[in-house]
Amino acid sequence: MNVTRQDFDTYCFPCYKPLPMVLTHGKGALLYDDSGRAFLDFTAGIAVNALGHNHRGVTEIIRRQSRRLIHCSNIFVNDRTLTLAKKLCQRTGYERVFFANSGAEVNEGALKLARRVAYDQGKTDKYGIISFYHGFHGRTLFSVNVGGQEKYATGFGPHVEGITHLPFNDVKAFEAAISDKTCAVMLELVQGEGGILPIDPEFLKTVVRLAHKHEALIIVDEVQTGVGRTGTLYAYEQFENFRPDILTSAKGLGAGLPLGAILTSTAIAAHFTPGTHGTTFGGNPLACAVGAYVLDKVGDPKFLTKVKNKGALLKEGLEEIGTELNCFKEVRGMGLLRGAELKGVLQGKAALVQAEAAKRGLLILTAGADVVRIAPPLIIRKKEITAALKILKKTLSALLEKEQAQVTASQD
Repeated sequence: MNVTRQDFDTYCFPCYKPLPMVLTHGKGALLYDDSGRAFLDFTAGIAVNALGHNHRGVTEIIRRQSRRLIHCSNIFVNDRTLTLAKKLCQRTGYERVFFANSGAEVNEGALKLARRVAYDQGKTDKYGIISFYHGFHGRTLFSVNVGGQEKYATGFGPHVEGITHLPFNDVKAFEAAISDKTCAVMLELVQGEGGILPIDPEFLKTVVRLAHKHEALIIVDEVQTGVGRTGTLYAYEQFENFRPDILTSAKGLGAGLPLGAILTSTAIAAHFTPGTHGTTFGGNPLACAVGAYVLDKVGDPKFLTKVKNKGALLKEGLEEIGTELNCFKEVRGMGLLRGAELKGVLQGKAALVQAEAAKRGLLILTAGADVVRIAPPLIIRKKEITAALKILKKTLSALLEKEQAQVTASQD
């Protein structure tokens, strides 16, 4: 059956505004459309395709496992799900894991778990959740309310009760807000959708100290920053003496297959007794077989060192562009998750930069109206980073010239 980009507008919900091409296949860091044109993919499926497209090891695991067992049920256990659970716990030091299908689902589960812990302790009024403006934790009703972007939460009836949003990295605001009625603090170590905003280590220390004082659980959403994206298996490892009470992971863990995980201690996990939470497809054998392979590949220290080095190269290149063209206010992020905040005549035009870069063969992301977000596959080669930076520079140069000309014309 022949399809076109117009078919999206005809048959699909208008939730998205996809770019004009129709993609058909990919290999490594390249994607191809239905005309055969190649694009350098610096989106990685929004930090999902950690090992790139059509990775030989991933496709082989899928081939083998699809011939053995794709799905069973959570009334049984299976060897692939148990293998991934064991690997995750041994690699991270967490004791228990719960599998789901997505970042939104594991964040929803983590929030429910935090409230359940307090409930089981007889603290029925201890259900407050602190999160932060510009944060993003998914699209379920609970997670979208906890996320700190009102535009995503408005229009779906009354907001979920007991959620307090605070400015990110604001120590005084946090000190004033947390109390014995707070059951959890949910945060990202690098706010993704909110603009690639890293957490201040001193602010994190305050969060840890006061959360412990008030017996509130710390939930760290590493859906985007986890699985090697920042140069360590999980970003929390880069903060001294810090381990979240509950960690959520998804995106890169499945290398393109739907897979998410909640990681925590035995004591906390014990509050999800039979019947309190569940999922039909979460942790199915096919996804977990791929997840175990990804964890082995990405968890290799040599692999992670390469991610750090390539992340530094990407950051340096972006900063050079910003200096030469005077187009970036700041370049932020960790590892291979970078955000360049636009300024001047390009401020507020990240979507335009994205669209124009695609015309030149480079696929990038945005993080709000002002930030160009770049998250290539972790297997990206240095020469591909160099090529992408050249395309981005040409794109920005052309847009700067055009936008400045329009400003000048309007002043005449």
